[in-house]
Amino acid sequence: MSTATITRASAPAPAPAPAEFGAMLRAWRRTRNISQLDLSSASGVSTRHLSFMETGRAKPSRDMVLRLADELEIPLRERNKLLVAAGYAPEFKARPLASPEMAAARRAIDVVLTGHLPYPALMHDQRSNIIEVNETVGIFTDLVAPHLLEGGGNTVRITLHPEGLAPHLVNHGEARDRLLRALSRRAAASGDAELTALLKECVAYPHPEPEPGPDIYAGVVVPFRFRRDGRILSFFSTTAVFGSAVDLTLADLVLETFFPADEETAQALREYAANR
Repeated sequence: MSTATITRASAPAPAPAPAEFGAMLRAWRRTRNISQLDLSSASGVSTRHLSFMETGRAKPSRDMVLRLADELEIPLRERNKLLVAAGYAPEFKARPLASPEMAAARRAIDVVLTGHLPYPALMHDQRSNIIEVNETVGIFTDLVAPHLLEGGGNTVRITLHPEGLAPHLVNHGEARDRLLRALSRRAAASGDAELTALLKECVAYPHPEPEPGPDIYAGVVVPFRFRRDGRILSFFSTTAVFGSAVDLTLADLVLETFFPADEETAQALREYAANR
């Protein structure tokens, strides 16, 4: 549609007032525990102008919104909301993973998932919703109620739900504490209401073991340990994200790879993969 076809009669609703942007900026600054003086120094904006933006007395430029969002390390989706609140169009797009523009990322994901076999690997989003897995992730999910896997499932829910892996966990207290602490940090850092709701849900799950005591692994790694087929299997995991992603879909992706923490687990994985 050419610009000539746009008329006042079909104009969109008025842009939000600068005060809405100011309230959001102030909330993010407080979430990050950064003073106006510190943000002013880091961004090169006077404290007076920053104060005026937060109270709605000054309207920020588009570049200013993005500069402040960068200094506050605000997630890309939330940066779009800040731009809209300030009266600008969103900056960041979300392309489907299957789109041609995402082909290189798609190949990288496939290389990691298939190349990690016979060890488990999966891809999930920032809310821990599973998007794709390799074949040996079944060593975990075979034990999980089917309804928890609908739509791919959620890694935190699958682990801690009483119909998930929770009954099979050997170190339930440690696993629960570690997962909930990480989830709490992500919910606070992102301001994501869905993560906050997931945290509330998972905190309410039964947890028969007490909270973990002193670190018995010398601060190196805390294995994820569960029972399967009469064995105790132990894993540790690593995560990777796409660096400098400016697409919302890509920025949300997390690749998690699991490794056996002992030879018995490595052997169980080889046997599981051979029987697939």
